[in-house]
Amino acid sequence: MSGPRLVRLPEHIVEIVSDAGEGAQKAAIAFAQLCAKAGNGLWTVEIIPSEIRPPPHTVGSASGNRIRLAERSQVTNAGNLADVVLAFNEMALLSRLEAGSLADDVLVLIDDQWATHDNEQYQRSYREVLDTFRARGASIVEIPMQEQTLRHVEDAEQGKNMFAVGLLCALYNKDLKLLQNVIRGIFDKKTREVIDTAVKLAAAGYEYGSAHLEQRFEVQALPTDVPKVAMNGNTALALGAVSAGFEMCSMYPITPATSASHELSSIFEDFGGFVHQAEDEIAAIGVALGASYAGKTALTITSGPGMALKTEFQGLAVMTETPLVIVDVQRGGPSTGLPTKIEQADLLHALYGAPGDAPKVVIAPSTIEECYYILSVARKIAEEFRMLVIVLSDANLATGQQLFDRPDVSQTPQRPPLDLSPVPLGALPYDWDPTTGLSRRLIPGQPGGMGVTTSLNHDRNGKACYDAERNQRGHDMRSRKLAALQQSLQPPSVHGAPEGDLLLVGWGSTRGAIEEAVDMARDEGLSVSSVHIQFLSPLPPGLHEIFAGFRNIITVELNYRDDWDDPLITQENRRYGQLAWILRAATLLDIDCYAKVPGRPYMPVEIFDEIKRIIGDQPGVESLGETLRALKGAN
Repeated sequence: MSGPRLVRLPEHIVEIVSDAGEGAQKAAIAFAQLCAKAGNGLWTVEIIPSEIRPPPHTVGSASGNRIRLAERSQVTNAGNLADVVLAFNEMALLSRLEAGSLADDVLVLIDDQWATHDNEQYQRSYREVLDTFRARGASIVEIPMQEQTLRHVEDAEQGKNMFAVGLLCALYNKDLKLLQNVIRGIFDKKTREVIDTAVKLAAAGYEYGSAHLEQRFEVQALPTDVPKVAMNGNTALALGAVSAGFEMCSMYPITPATSASHELSSIFEDFGGFVHQAEDEIAAIGVALGASYAGKTALTITSGPGMALKTEFQGLAVMTETPLVIVDVQRGGPSTGLPTKIEQADLLHALYGAPGDAPKVVIAPSTIEECYYILSVARKIAEEFRMLVIVLSDANLATGQQLFDRPDVSQTPQRPPLDLSPVPLGALPYDWDPTTGLSRRLIPGQPGGMGVTTSLNHDRNGKACYDAERNQRGHDMRSRKLAALQQSLQPPSVHGAPEGDLLLVGWGSTRGAIEEAVDMARDEGLSVSSVHIQFLSPLPPGLHEIFAGFRNIITVELNYRDDWDDPLITQENRRYGQLAWILRAATLLDIDCYAKVPGRPYMPVEIFDEIKRIIGDQPGVESLGETLRALKGAN
């Protein structure tokens, strides 16, 4: 009998899904680490139920991960439709079909215990779901995962995930010994018995896959001499906070931001830092603001609902001109919304979510690597301009993993020592420079630095004032700092030609998908480019000049917009994507938007279809699968 057929590929996408609590997340983490250590570029996306305890064996209970691995080291997004899915039950599998994430010809690996399960309803749904997949062109491989796992442990629920990751190790022709080392690292705080059992189960999955899988894949890694790291965005934020010189983080747990502060708390003390878990979101920003007022470099980490609670203290930070950094890891809304899913819906709230006119700096990382570096930028701006800086991350960056060049800590801008020298006689706590609005920061207790601090409108002495002239002056100076910062920025770079039929404008984690879609379109001969904006307040210079080179401009965002074909929608009442609102107001140009709220990252092919619809004057294709097949045929 001949061995399995080995197919070499430049990249592949695999999804691993189970009921919540069955360990698909842990299996995916292990497989992603295996790929990273083998040198593959990767991008992962967590698949997490919105409910804490969803009913088991239902579509809503599906939990797991998507992993895009490639021979090249730089992977910037989660890709298009998945090529392989490993499912612990048929409802988890069905959830991925309903999410529209699987290719029609997907290879399905599924636990076969449900074919003969005591519950006849499970038997019936198992057959029906597999028949649906076969009718779509999928290849089905039924795996006795339960039976094989029970050969090594008494409870299959406590080990099936390690058998599954061993199976994937065989499917992708990876090194079993490297996987076993990864597993030892993941379980390093467990008992020797637990570690040995996990390693044994992975070996069992690998052996089964090697013996029974008729087709295996190999995605080789391109050699590189550059040291690499793989991590998710929340870990990158935590490490970036340490590198940036932050001394204090005050937070309250909230999905999907919590793991950033957990990661920070595990290492911060080693670098002289302190994590404070407050009793609520209001107290968290209050503590961070108080620490900053006293001279510490402080930040607070939260998500959308927490931002809502922090608005009053945001206003206090602006009025007192106290440096502060807020990290908002955006999630779906409104209210509790989709706590484990992605949206980019907090931009307008970040800009305007405080009483009165409260100018702030708002910046957004576009990659997991940028999550590391952006806190150094935020800290520097907050302290030098005495401003509130909001960093808008999102769930795609927070929980996904990316391989990138190991950061050189020596290149991180160091925080200068706090200036506690005596304050010259006659200096004022708000001695605003009339051109820039900047003034020297005075620290309580600094010799000669006594002054008044109030949340009321105040004059240069810090004393409350109510007259029109000084009220206007305070507003002018606080706003002028934004203009001064904007003058120091560089215009964003254009991905593609500097002129053409269409320019896509994005922000945040959509960057990789947008630029990949632009590359696809340009390969088809379409005249399209993109630009990505990191500074959202103030906007960077040069946008008018960039926009002038294109016939059409649209933003690509993961937030809500009304479609022109929706009932009752007119030019007067149509709602635009949030960046589109801002750019229309700033440039007075007719900028449109491609925005929606699917609760998952964009696939490049979706954006590619929109490009063709706009400038190709084509009605579009019927499905993402047809687009992908057409592209494969062209290549």
